[in-house]
Amino acid sequence: MDALVLFLQLLVLLLTLPLHLLALLGCWQPICKTYFPYFMAMLTARSYKKMESVKRELFSQIKDLKGTSGNVALLELGCGTGANFQFYPAGCKVTCVDPNPNFEKFLTKSMAENRHLQYERFIVAYGENMKQLADSSMDVVVCTLVLCSVQSPRKVLQEVQRVLRPGGLLFFWEHVAEPQGSRAFLWQRVLEPTWKHIGDGCHLTRETWKDIERAQFSEVQLEWQPPPFRWLPVGPHIIGKAVK
Repeated sequence: MDALVLFLQLLVLLLTLPLHLLALLGCWQPICKTYFPYFMAMLTARSYKKMESVKRELFSQIKDLKGTSGNVALLELGCGTGANFQFYPAGCKVTCVDPNPNFEKFLTKSMAENRHLQYERFIVAYGENMKQLADSSMDVVVCTLVLCSVQSPRKVLQEVQRVLRPGGLLFFWEHVAEPQGSRAFLWQRVLEPTWKHIGDGCHLTRETWKDIERAQFSEVQLEWQPPPFRWLPVGPHIIGKAVK
């Protein structure tokens, strides 16, 4: 099986050779950082109807929280285009973190469309090192379709633990690997080296639920959902929350 995967990976590499050459020369990353926000904006528009009810139910739990100042201090990690803003209850004080500064203009548009929220700031940073944020400063952290593309999910979750107050909540929605041994998992392995360039570092075969379960949260609740797009190689999604 490994030999077959390697053969198919090489075949895909040959078919996408210009992309890999650009990446090898260091020319692809600036291009990807520029186009990727537009790609995500397109996917957001297409997935809205598919995921609206799930997101609304998940984030409705935020309204039951009481922050130290009466409002809920919410950190959106890997905020992207701000697609989650419409689902947050009124009174949330939102801080946004994303390593790609090109998302800011999309984020500004989403902010203008969601006046029920209070916006704190947009921080250009990686999730593995959010030194701009103080310990125990957040009531909620939201992480949707982010842990697939970070360098170290373990370090990101450590940072989430650090910035969350005791009893604070992490809400997550992440795509994960298909079942090992399945045909779908085989194709994820084949396509992953190329997909990482297309998807700005996105990994198809991560077992992210294991990282969350190992992160020493006091409680983890998650459910599995089928992928919203069958024409993409991303696998099933895990949706839920974890309590510090």
